[in-house]
Amino acid sequence: MVNALEKALIVGLFIKETLLAQVRTTTMPVDDSRLSGFYKLSVEERRAMIAKLANLTAEEVSALSKTGELDEEAADRMIENVIGTMSLPVGIATNFVIDGKSYLIPFCVEESSIIAAASNMAKRCLVKGGFKTNNDDPIMIAQIQVLDIENVEEAAESVLTAKYELMAMCNSLPSTMIKLGGGCKDIVVRTLDTISGKILVVHLLVDTRDAMGANAVNTMAELVSGKIEEITNGRVHLRILSNLATHRLAKVEATFTPEELSDDGSRENGSKIITGILEAHNFAMADPYRATTHNKGIMNAISAIALACGQDWRAIEAGCHAWAAVETGNYTSMTRWKRDDEGNLVGTIETPMAVGIVGGASKVHPAARANLSILGVQSAQELAGIMAAAGIAQNLGAMRALATSGIQAGHMKLHARNMAVSAGAIGEEVEIVANLVNSQTGPVTQQLVKETLESIRNQ
Repeated sequence: MVNALEKALIVGLFIKETLLAQVRTTTMPVDDSRLSGFYKLSVEERRAMIAKLANLTAEEVSALSKTGELDEEAADRMIENVIGTMSLPVGIATNFVIDGKSYLIPFCVEESSIIAAASNMAKRCLVKGGFKTNNDDPIMIAQIQVLDIENVEEAAESVLTAKYELMAMCNSLPSTMIKLGGGCKDIVVRTLDTISGKILVVHLLVDTRDAMGANAVNTMAELVSGKIEEITNGRVHLRILSNLATHRLAKVEATFTPEELSDDGSRENGSKIITGILEAHNFAMADPYRATTHNKGIMNAISAIALACGQDWRAIEAGCHAWAAVETGNYTSMTRWKRDDEGNLVGTIETPMAVGIVGGASKVHPAARANLSILGVQSAQELAGIMAAAGIAQNLGAMRALATSGIQAGHMKLHARNMAVSAGAIGEEVEIVANLVNSQTGPVTQQLVKETLESIRNQ
């Protein structure tokens, strides 16, 4: 008969073997992200190729082949009042080299031309080594609002005096994150004049390691709120994380030669295109109306990856857009572009990127898990850098199109298939109609697509 100690040892060994198995099956970024002719393959052929390259398990392949659908039981556990699920396409952006590693990047998005544009721009910076990252540590902010204080400045000093006591309270939580080197790393204070009067805001700066960290920082804020009331003789009201993760910036740079950006391989043509790109960028820097659309293009990539990998893309969107205003005091471009001394185009992005690869939907949703396996990321910081790099690529793709043929040319060429389906095209008709309307001069309208479909059916 197995006694309690032996049973505990058996369970312990089982857990150890399970963890080791997970480590052994963890994938790394692919050897080469340049997949020639990938777009020409069928969906099944693409999935099989990605499964082989990324060493996906049968379960992960199945999650993708089932169009990413959750079963009702899983969906009902994630949110309330579930009535069903909804699918969006997941595609692979190719050609990305980031910090010397090749990545195949899953995008979950409904808009055509996004993946093609990002892949195209990623290819054009390979000659200069691809994208280079320099990300911050994964520090999140918990805010504690303190009201009804007689002397806010004195209360702020009192909190700072008790800083290490408060940090110790935060780090007393029985948390895996803390055991891995995370936890509360600092406390800062701010005073604000509001309509409700002058208030004290306490910021807990928390290293959340590979988690997004919302639950951790909120728990810490709740834990120390009573002590802060005692220290300040005030009333703690809100205790919640901030999605403006200014201590958790993803920083990426990429360089593009005139020759790689040109239409014909010439330096002269590429230099003209760079001038046009810079003029478009300068417009976005100066005008919030243009910056909004400019930044939406950046988020086309960032949010698509976030959605594919089970991230809180609403938090990421909020943080990125807020940072674009906070940094300069005016809403402006999330990216910066310049021409270097050699005539190359250099793009940078520095933006909050609160992502995680442990916990949340990234571990609950089967398709999200599969997409993370395709990426082969080993840390939240690595995922943040990938998303920011894709944002630069997407931004450049849009500006280059605007500076040359115009955004509609490429977009409508790919969108024509969607329009054909909307007009009632089925099977082979979709490609036939799309090719016919794209071969014509002038604007591609829904009416034109409808008439083209009727024409081929009447032949």
